[in-house]
Amino acid sequence: MRHYFFSDTWTMSGRVIKHSLRSIDTIITTILMPIMMMLAFVYIFGSAMTMPKADYVNFIVPGVLLMTIGMGISYTAVRVNTDITKGIFERFHSMPIAKSSILSGHVIATLLLNLFSVAAVMLISLLMGFRPDANLAEWLLALLLVILAVFAFTWIAVLAGLVSKSYEGASVFSYILLGLMFVSSAFVPTTGMGKVLQVFADHQPMTQIANAIRSLFAGNPDSGAILASFIWLVGIAVLFYLLSIKAYKNKMK
Repeated sequence: MRHYFFSDTWTMSGRVIKHSLRSIDTIITTILMPIMMMLAFVYIFGSAMTMPKADYVNFIVPGVLLMTIGMGISYTAVRVNTDITKGIFERFHSMPIAKSSILSGHVIATLLLNLFSVAAVMLISLLMGFRPDANLAEWLLALLLVILAVFAFTWIAVLAGLVSKSYEGASVFSYILLGLMFVSSAFVPTTGMGKVLQVFADHQPMTQIANAIRSLFAGNPDSGAILASFIWLVGIAVLFYLLSIKAYKNKMK
């Protein structure tokens, strides 16, 4: 069945995408909520920042993109858990399809849906005054980081969906990611934090990813943050892919 992997994966992805586009709450949470958060941060909380509003828009966009990804992949955990608890995975296993396409379909669908959400947020941010100075290479590297972030965090969602006993439990992990974003440089500079909190914030992955994307958009790449981001994201992707595959095999025994 290996030669059917790509077609089966695309079919499984299409199934997930169709279900997502029919869900109004999914669209609201993954697209409208990040935009509303950006509007609130810039026009309400942004007044408390020492930097000008135009500079704060440029500062906050990477954080909002990460929040968009975090909100989007929470639905992946719920969808995977629903497929497990309702026996849909078992039905797929009885069909003549590439078994690896079952999880791959969720991952590819999440990637495509999140890229659409990211594009929508970027469009609104440009209307709000976001003015990047990146050249083509820097734009492409920033896009690669975003894609890798979606891919890596999606495998965390897949594992959460596989091991959770209910869809409520499956979605809890997303709050951990969102919590890490608020204790990072995603929305405010870490220099204003307490010393202990600043040390944690400066060295956790969300800060590295936000700083890397921010520096690329500014046309002044931070090689240290970019390298650290790739190390974090590749490590997360490999670790949670292996854990997800193990959990999936245990579920299907």
